[in-house]
Amino acid sequence: MLDYDKEAEGYDAWRGGEPRAAAAADAVLSLVPRHTRDLLDLACGTGIVTRRLAAARPDLRVTGVDRSVQMARQAQARLPGTVVLADARRLPFRDGEFDAVTSVWLLHLAPTDDDARAVVAECARVLRPGGVYVTTVDKAASHNVGSDIDAVMAARPRRPATDAPRLVESYAAACGMRDAGQARFQGRGQGRSPRRTIADLRRGWFGTVPPGTAIAEEFTARLAALPDQDRDRPDPVFTLRAFRKG
Repeated sequence: MLDYDKEAEGYDAWRGGEPRAAAAADAVLSLVPRHTRDLLDLACGTGIVTRRLAAARPDLRVTGVDRSVQMARQAQARLPGTVVLADARRLPFRDGEFDAVTSVWLLHLAPTDDDARAVVAECARVLRPGGVYVTTVDKAASHNVGSDIDAVMAARPRRPATDAPRLVESYAAACGMRDAGQARFQGRGQGRSPRRTIADLRRGWFGTVPPGTAIAEEFTARLAALPDQDRDRPDPVFTLRAFRKG
């Protein structure tokens, strides 16, 4: 798994920057009711999406949370006084404190289903009755765009997805939350080239393929043999699901 403290400084440049953030924020807000006044953005990272959520609706009070010190520092620079350092499984907020909670690109990082379930339970706890929880689902599958890179990487070891739609639905239902819609958005600037994928391998982006191992070198060699080393393949398309409490 990536070390997000080390990734923080260059993260936005690696992950699509403002175009990706704009697409994500627009999709999230399409699922957040207009009357929402207090929104909690979990795993806010550098705050690049969080800032857009706040800017799009001046009457919306947005709080960001991240457990990476360096990510939170980047977010704090964008949103002074509104970012909290905390683990999403143990949130330092009162029951029913927010009208909406978002967790974009978070649940797939949970080590186990129990961890993902704990995150969703905390989201439900801090939501007011009638509040909405919005989260990405099936993130890893979103990156499979049918490219030659995907064909090479298909043989890598996999771990079960903790953000599979059926699992997220079950986590939400166990906390008294029901389906409230979905949206999709393009991960602009995240289409991979073979050379970029090799760099991701060496940085530990593929969690089941540790950098420096024989299997990582095997995938590196196969990627290096692909044509058009610097041509980006299609962008991923991410899916958001919304759930209403009560």
